[in-house]
Amino acid sequence: MKILLTNDDGIHAPGIVALHAALEGLGEVTTVAPATVQSAAGHGITFHQPLMCRHLRVNSTMEGWAVDGRPADCTKVALRSLWEELHGEGTRPDVTISGMNVGANVGINVIYSGTVAAAVESAFLGVPAIAVSLHIGEGPKTRFDRGAWIARQAIDRVLERPLEPHAVINMNIPRTESDDAPMPPIRVVPMNTAPGVDTYEKRTSPSGQIYYWPKGNGMEFAHTAEGTDVEALWDPAVTVMPLSFDLTDHARMQDWRERLA
Repeated sequence: MKILLTNDDGIHAPGIVALHAALEGLGEVTTVAPATVQSAAGHGITFHQPLMCRHLRVNSTMEGWAVDGRPADCTKVALRSLWEELHGEGTRPDVTISGMNVGANVGINVIYSGTVAAAVESAFLGVPAIAVSLHIGEGPKTRFDRGAWIARQAIDRVLERPLEPHAVINMNIPRTESDDAPMPPIRVVPMNTAPGVDTYEKRTSPSGQIYYWPKGNGMEFAHTAEGTDVEALWDPAVTVMPLSFDLTDHARMQDWRERLA
């Protein structure tokens, strides 16, 4: 199996380093990730600037290509150009894995997530993808290695049957604060669609300019619907949610046809 590994926290982030190590034995991994942190970049892409790309060694076992762009840029560059240069004309990865993100991507955060965007871009281009995020929070130090181990077990389960070319899975790993944390259950869940309750603190700069500083941790929502990804992650469980890049509201198509007839 040939794997494209990317993320939105940057090629040096602890999450991608841990996941790269955990993927050993699953297949040949090629890493193409942002040169700098691109958290919450969403599905933005670059049009009017060059995407500088350089090969580098992250540690003794991981090397890759750092792209001076957004997460979706990395996927596009990898699948449209870089992959064939590295592996031969007409070749493609079998799967793209995006992550492991530092912080959960559940609920409305799925829309903002650069981790998810990189995976969705891959699926859009015909290579199935899995976005992987690790829930973190206050308390003991997060065990990225153990979180990545849990992610690997869940990835293996997802890949037991081949994914369709345009399939994309959003996976979240619960908080992992012990080196021997057990494998949590895996649940297939829908997205919690309640808005977040993040606020802004109004401040004044030394020059007298008014500005607003974001407050909140990204994991507080107006409500949590039963059986959704947010509830399952707190349970705790590994959450698996199939996504679609088709934003059409098919259920309301006929209603709008009748309105505008």
